[in-house]
Formats: sequence, structure tokens, C-alpha cells
Amino acid sequence: MFQEYDVIVAGGGHAGCEAAVAASNMGSKVLLITMNMQTIASMSCNPAMGGIAKGQIVREIDAMGGYSGIVSDESLIQFRMLNRSKGPAMWSPRTQNDRVLFAIKWREKLEATPNLDMWQDMVTSINVSRGTITGVRTQLGIDFRAKAVVLTSGTFMNGKIHIGSKNFGGGRMGEKGATGITEQLINLGFDSDRLKTGTPPRVDGRSLDYSQFELQDGDEDIVGFSFTDSDKPKKQIPCHIAYTNPEVHDILRTGFDDSPMFAGRIEGTGPRYCPSIEDKIDRFAERDRHQLFIEPEGWNTVEIYLNGFSTSLAEDIQHKAMTKIPGFEHVKMFRPGYAIEYDYFPPTQLQYNLETKLVKNLFFAGQINGTTGYEEAACQGLMAGINAHQNVKGLKSFTLGRDEAYIGVLIDDLINKGTDEPYRMFTSRAEFRTLLRQDNADLRLTEISNTLGLASNERLTKVHNKQKDLNAVKKSFEDTRVVPSEVNDYLESIGSSPLKEHYTLKKLLCRPEISLDNLVEGSEAARNIAQSVSRETLEQVSIQFKYENYIYKEKELANKAKQLEDLVIPDAFDFDKLTSLSTESRNKFNLIRPRTLGQASRISGVNPTDIQILMVYMGR
Repeated sequence: MFQEYDVIVAGGGHAGCEAAVAASNMGSKVLLITMNMQTIASMSCNPAMGGIAKGQIVREIDAMGGYSGIVSDESLIQFRMLNRSKGPAMWSPRTQNDRVLFAIKWREKLEATPNLDMWQDMVTSINVSRGTITGVRTQLGIDFRAKAVVLTSGTFMNGKIHIGSKNFGGGRMGEKGATGITEQLINLGFDSDRLKTGTPPRVDGRSLDYSQFELQDGDEDIVGFSFTDSDKPKKQIPCHIAYTNPEVHDILRTGFDDSPMFAGRIEGTGPRYCPSIEDKIDRFAERDRHQLFIEPEGWNTVEIYLNGFSTSLAEDIQHKAMTKIPGFEHVKMFRPGYAIEYDYFPPTQLQYNLETKLVKNLFFAGQINGTTGYEEAACQGLMAGINAHQNVKGLKSFTLGRDEAYIGVLIDDLINKGTDEPYRMFTSRAEFRTLLRQDNADLRLTEISNTLGLASNERLTKVHNKQKDLNAVKKSFEDTRVVPSEVNDYLESIGSSPLKEHYTLKKLLCRPEISLDNLVEGSEAARNIAQSVSRETLEQVSIQFKYENYIYKEKELANKAKQLEDLVIPDAFDFDKLTSLSTESRNKFNLIRPRTLGQASRISGVNPTDIQILMVYMGR
């Protein structure tokens, strides 16, 4: 019964699920150990996937053959493409999801995956021999043997929940925390610290007056995340927007004396970009209102997630303050918001493949590395699962560069800069974001993943067909000329200068004021081309034409950056002998052990002069 596995994944959250299916689908024999099989892939906080930059990550996971995108599409209750008013590098898909259905769909995917076993238990320690992982021990006293282990502990490792003056152990409300592993890892030489996150109260939607809220419908066209033909609903559920006010803030302030955050009972650092409501009214005292999103939890429930009202204040203060929000006068609360603090391990202790530097074949993924968000966790799980398999089979580690994927940006940031607060991805973190758009994730990553043995041949064929269509449409737009008399009346009607000579469709489309829809509406030739291909292909052509110069410049910058990545620093390089290096840089180099000059240049606190010194020395 308790056979030896290639890979053991400890933790059944978003990181754990992606790690397990990635390693299994690549051919490893995998065991997923979770404390509760009824809460696999639980959406512990908001019932949503994607958003700014996070949506790009989900599409990248999908392009690589992961399941987060498909599961999100199959369980969505609303879809929106955010930032449509901005350039395509900023477009970010987001779904509102049915919380229960999301977990059910993930469970179905896991159970349908070959080579994957599951076991309900708590991992209490890892087994290490001569610096190499050999398996894990569980609360039941069972020793499971494995050649690689992926730890995805989420918020469970020594988790502590805070509500007002009350606090108690737990990984999330109603579930106990995980104990034992932190202390063992510290004994092995790892550094550990504490982080904090929070969640808002859940309320009864029947007790709200929706006439006092702003309506927020989903997009008419449900694009979704997956590049496969995933199932999507025919209808959507609207969300709503409400606002706090000075009276709400005044009531919340009455609970500050008992607040675990202000009283110092919480040791961990909270997320900068998702602060609690008490933190917001304290830090932004000049603002008399804050936006709240009223998000349904699913198709068949009245439970509502009050996004923007994360709090750890006493439950009576939470309820009293909510009753002063217009539309919430008679609100009934299902459960209060709370804060949770937990252990994490600064990610500078990892290699690029997410394997720990201290223990061979031990991998960390998700919130154990200091990140926040399902999407950031899932992509780490995917990469850890891939590399656990690669290590076990004696194959080369797989990494993604900053110019290849947001996943590469995230891991590079964690490894080189570390984090002392919950890390969240933004488009501004990616210097090559014009290359890393959500619409081209399949073109960027599917072929690479297929070579690894993860993305299926069917996915690869779909990408090849897409590229073939793109090339054909681009050529048609470049070759087809428009006669001025055919389009001038329409151009004048939309405020665009009339043509004085024949124009190609490409040249006409590249006018800033002309959109793809304008071109198709105003030109019969463009209309004829559009009828033969998908909307997705047309949008891809439009983006590539309109942003051609920006894309070219970013590719040039990426190629220059790669020159530093090609300069490999030997593993045994002695930084201490370079006395001309600054003390800070020398300490950082010894701590992180960068493998290339490119990586060394991105370490926080390292100045360009020290990179030049390294470059000159290596040139000699």
C-alpha cells in the first residue's frame, strides 16, 4: 500500500494541485497528501481567478498544460477582460467563480490524472539522508518514501487566526494548522519568518438591498482563460459595487483598541496591495469612502463575499459597521472576517527551479515562498512539479526567463530580491510586458511545454493552426489595397482623415484612431477576410500590427539582456577574493549564489559598478 513514489506533494491547495498534475502528466508516480480531501483546491479567500497581471499568469499556466485556466472557465459565474481601455499589454482576464464548483472541477481533474494517488493526512516532518530528501512522515506515523518532495503549505504552517482580542490556531477558519515542519527546517539551517493575510466577512445576500448598489455586469463575450475549447456558461451573474462612508469608518475605529494589528498581537507583515479595511482608514485618513465589491459565491447559494472589507476586528464591530453601508442596513453575517498569520521561508533560499539550496530534491511552492494569490501559487506549483519530475528522471531543470513569461518574472523576483511582505504580481513588474501579453501565451509557451512532455500534441496542433491563420491574415492585410472612394465617407464619419491614394489594410489599421471593428465595418475587403477567421486571430493581427515597433524594441532589449544571461558564473566562484566589490554586493552574492551575470545584476542592492567588476574579472 505505501509504495515508494517519484514525487510527493504535501498540500492540496492551488500550488499543490498544479504540482501534482504536472509531475504526473509528465510520467512521474505522484502522491498528493492533503489534510482534508474535502477542501482540495479551496478558494480560501475571494471566489475569483485572474485580474491585473494575474490573468496573464493563468493563461500561461494553461498554455503550459496546467489546469487552473480550464477549471476557472468551467466554474465561472462572470467573466471580464480588465483594462480594455488601455493597451493590450495591460489587458487582463478575470473570472468570478462558483467556489464549490471550482473545487469539484479540480477534484475531478486530479482523479482523472494517471499516476496520481491521494492520501488524507498531515505531513509532520520530512525525511532527509545525507542532504537529500527521501520522503515524508505523517501524523499517522507513516513514512512515505519519495525521490522528490514539493512542500505547498499555504497559510497552514503554524497558522494562527485573529478576530478582535481572540486568537487560535488554524490554517483557515474551521481547519487546524500544520505543525512540526517549520522547526525541523530551521534545524536543517533554513531561515523562517511570519506573514499575515486576511479575509472579509461573508454575508447573506437575501439581507441586502441591491437597489442601492451599482451594477457590474460581465462581458458579453466570454473569452475565458483556456486556449482549449473549455466549457463556459451561457449566462452570468452580476456583481455590484458599494461604498463605505465616514460613519462606517467611525464605528470601525472604536474597535482599534482591540485590533490585533494595532495592539501588536500580529507579528507577520500583511499584503501592501490588499490592506484590511482598518488599515485603509488608518493609512488613508483623508478619504471619506472606500470601494467595496459585492461578489456572489456561486450559482446556488446566497452567500456573498464582501471584497474590500478584509478585517480582523471583533465580530460585533464588523457587523455594526456594515449596517451603516447603504444597502446593508439589515445585513446578516454568515461568518466574520479574520486575519491569519503563518510561517514562510524567504525564497532567496531557493534555486531557479524552486529546489531548496540546502536539501536536494526538496521543493517549495506557493505561500511558503512569501507570495499571495491563487495564481502566483499555482504557477509556482506548476514549475515545482515540472522540476521535481525532471530531477527524478535525471533531466535538465526547466526555467522561464523574464522575457518569456510572467511566471519567469515572478520566480526571478523571488529568488533574487526575496520578499519581506506577501508578493503580488503586477504588470509593472515585467519590463517586457508588451511581449508577455495574455493573448499570446499559447504562442510563447505551448511548444516549449510540449517538448517537455507536458502540453499535449492536440494543444500544439491548435497553436500551429493559429500561427498559420495569423500568417495568412497578416499577409492578406499587407497585400490588400483599399481604394479611397470605397472608404473615405466612412473615414470622415469617424473623424479619420480621408485617403488620397491607395492604402493597404495594414497601413489603414495602424492609424491610432481606427480600431479593428472600424476597419471591418468600413472596408468590404477587411470584412471578407474577417469572415474566414476567428475573432481571436483578428485581434492578434491587429495587436501585432499596431504595436509592431514597440514589440520590436522590446525584443531587442530582451536579446541584449540575454547576453548577460549567457555569462555563467561557476558554482564554486569565490566572491570574497574580489576585494573591489562593495561589502553589500559581496554579501548578497554569497547568500544568493547567482548563476549568471544577468541574475547577479537583478539582485536588490547590487550596483552596476559591481557587475562591471564581475564582468571584467570573468573576461580575464
